[in-house]
Amino acid sequence: MIRQFDTFQLERFKYYGFGVGVATHAKRGRPATASRADVLRVVTDQYLDGRRVDLTVVARELGLSRATIYRWFGSREALLGDVVATQLELLVARKRRQVKRRGAEGLLEVLDRVNRTLTRSRAVRYLIEHEGQSAMRMLTSSAGPVEPRAVACIEALIIDEASTGAFDPPFDPATLAYALVRLRHAFLYDDSAFSVRGDHERLREVQAALLGIRSPRSARALRAPVT
Repeated sequence: MIRQFDTFQLERFKYYGFGVGVATHAKRGRPATASRADVLRVVTDQYLDGRRVDLTVVARELGLSRATIYRWFGSREALLGDVVATQLELLVARKRRQVKRRGAEGLLEVLDRVNRTLTRSRAVRYLIEHEGQSAMRMLTSSAGPVEPRAVACIEALIIDEASTGAFDPPFDPATLAYALVRLRHAFLYDDSAFSVRGDHERLREVQAALLGIRSPRSARALRAPVT
């Protein structure tokens, strides 16, 4: 079974060249030569299964030393952050393909589908509830491994829409993308209780206003079943 935030198929993020194709089935036994890709594969398995990422288990499964893993990735947070950011990029790419609307309305629908999926994600919920402050820093800090890639991902969507003439951003794309991502942190995650708040309904309305969709009724009309 292929897992992508619990249910989604793996794919490459079309706006960049870094959509890592990560297999989700570990081979039995130790490979002859384990690689960085093998480490990413095993860590992705642990993360998507809603388990704690344990580098001792990863090293033992792949026949590597922990020192090798740290030499390749720098730290556990950097490694896990790479996996989380990649899964987020793949999720956004999938939702953009599903949404047929263009312009501001299309962007809002993509964002709303992503927000709803993150709210119900077993992997995200486990990460925040079990790793607390460390997880919040990883997910929401501008100096962390996830937020800069999340912002770049949304910025690429905005630029793509603007290039077709379907959307005239009210701010420069980088600023708009940053604001949209920061709003997501505020409405979906509770950094005081280390839990998923999941207020995607109000988040959709605020993001609609930021995208220049002034009518709340129009924003509500964009609701669509999440698949």
